[in-house]
Amino acid sequence: MRPRWGTLFLLGAATSGLLLPGNPEAGQLAAAGVSGARALEHVRSLVKLGPRPPGSDAHRAAQHYIIRQLRQAGLEVEEVDFGVEPPYPKEFNSERPAPTFLKNIIGKIPGSSQDIVVLAGHYETLRQEDFVGANDGGSSAGLLLELARVLGRRPSKPVTIWVVFFDGEEAFRQWGPRDGLYGSRHQVQAWKGAGVLERLKAVIVVDMIGDKNLNVRRDLNSTPWLTDLVWQVARDKGYGAHFLEEKTGVEDDHLPFVHAGVPAVDLIDLDYGPGNRYWHTREDTLDKLSPRSFEIVGEVVLETIARLAQRWPGE
Repeated sequence: MRPRWGTLFLLGAATSGLLLPGNPEAGQLAAAGVSGARALEHVRSLVKLGPRPPGSDAHRAAQHYIIRQLRQAGLEVEEVDFGVEPPYPKEFNSERPAPTFLKNIIGKIPGSSQDIVVLAGHYETLRQEDFVGANDGGSSAGLLLELARVLGRRPSKPVTIWVVFFDGEEAFRQWGPRDGLYGSRHQVQAWKGAGVLERLKAVIVVDMIGDKNLNVRRDLNSTPWLTDLVWQVARDKGYGAHFLEEKTGVEDDHLPFVHAGVPAVDLIDLDYGPGNRYWHTREDTLDKLSPRSFEIVGEVVLETIARLAQRWPGE
């Protein structure tokens, strides 16, 4: 992801209410318990593999781990393999890099409606020798695996839910329109060609959400009404101290969906250490994370899905 530091400011007023009437199936989703300890244990397993940049043995091991966990949770798994050619600026006096093969992983949970809510995040790490990405790459994968377990065991779901692990979120050389967000950009085009995009009601992206000092700010690039809904849920659950009424602009895996006209929101904490100093450094380690942060974000995501399910009854 790439933050835009110059856009931070305070909101002047609270958003309007978006509470919706009850729904038994939606209530089951909201009541399901998220275990922060389980999510953190997944992160621990991934971090043990070491740095996980695309093409590495650790990257392939992470893929096997995620697929195995999704299948154990009872989800149907789709593997989306694709190749990319990283940009090669002329000023680089080095050998042109070979094409890299990436893999998006999709865990599917069928619901009583064909409407789809996507929960997503990236699982690979920055291409840096000493970077294990506990929070950046690890926390998103860990929470998504825990949400897949929780959602997969519910007897009924009012909407179809796809849990998507994007590959290639990080840039290979330098962040830009053609370097970064490879997995989400590919998936949008694939789903557009298959006629799936029109079934997507919302996309919720999680990224860097394990920080002990959790501070999630509103993202200017996210869909406003969906952001409002998430923030109201957070307030209703008593988590307003962690979902701040400040705004910042972030370029992350939600952007290709927003550009394609699909409602999407990015839940990300870019206040990782003093001055965000742990981000993209060797200090992004397990000791900086807290099970409670996973639970807070997970509970907000589950309740948001429940309210989204009430938004399109019977469709």
